[in-house]
Amino acid sequence: MTTRSSRGGRSAPGPKKSGRTRRARREALTFAAFTFPNFLLLGVFVFWPIFYSLYLSFFKWDMIAPRKRFVGLENFRIMFSDPVFWMVTRNTLTLAFFVVVVKMTIALALALMMNRNMRGRSLYQAVIFSPTFTTSVAVAMVWTWILEPDYGLLRVFMRPLGIPPVNWIESTSHSLPAVIIVLVWIGIGYDMVIFLAGLKNIPVEIYDAALVDGVSPVQEFFHITFPLLSPTTFFLTITGFISALKAFDIIAIMTAGGPLNSSNVIVHFLYQNAFKWFKTGYASALALLLFVIIMTITLIQNRFSRRWVHY
Repeated sequence: MTTRSSRGGRSAPGPKKSGRTRRARREALTFAAFTFPNFLLLGVFVFWPIFYSLYLSFFKWDMIAPRKRFVGLENFRIMFSDPVFWMVTRNTLTLAFFVVVVKMTIALALALMMNRNMRGRSLYQAVIFSPTFTTSVAVAMVWTWILEPDYGLLRVFMRPLGIPPVNWIESTSHSLPAVIIVLVWIGIGYDMVIFLAGLKNIPVEIYDAALVDGVSPVQEFFHITFPLLSPTTFFLTITGFISALKAFDIIAIMTAGGPLNSSNVIVHFLYQNAFKWFKTGYASALALLLFVIIMTITLIQNRFSRRWVHY
């Protein structure tokens, strides 16, 4: 309902319209009250460190001197001319590739097994998933003992077979594979559960129709199961690569990046430069490069996902 103005004859807003305006204002204030703390935390602990790290990458600073010395792109020039940096980058990409591929392959095979009606399925799922919520420190210490060349648990099983001991942790050729094995083991359970959830969402009628048409199990997997699991596979690929590229705690405890940087990765190399050698500017340049690598790989995966991901 509207009322006439005494002067211009224009209609004035009625009580219903003003009531809606006040309600919209209250809803906006409520939304702001609930979201402001989240945006504040994101700004303080996420966005500000990113921009400050970008700022520090153009300076030489040891976190002790009161002033920072501007060096421009010198940190990046040193980084790209450092052979250790290229070794660390190669280790990081190698670790990320093998961890994601091996972990997801084993997790998918286990999810296909757990999706069947089998006795003790819940127990098997709990056992496989248990490393996921185990602390990284405990996992690294246990696996360091398992891989110990003289008295480790793996040596106990290898000795009767006559297999010579392998010094996994202190060998330049085995330290990185040892870290990959541990990262695969600790992440299989999570991927299996996500794959299992994806399998549960595939309609049973599709498999019934394929059975009537005489489709073989191999054809069923490649033409039904895997295409319908492509969104789940895409999600695990993206998150798996990001997690593997940021691997730190297992490496820091098991190998400390050694020997001779054979198992060193970008995040651990960044930590060494920032908090052991106090090269804050160089470490900030490494952090910026890691951000660019993660963004590039994510964008490439997202670009090519249009060809094989079916929603």
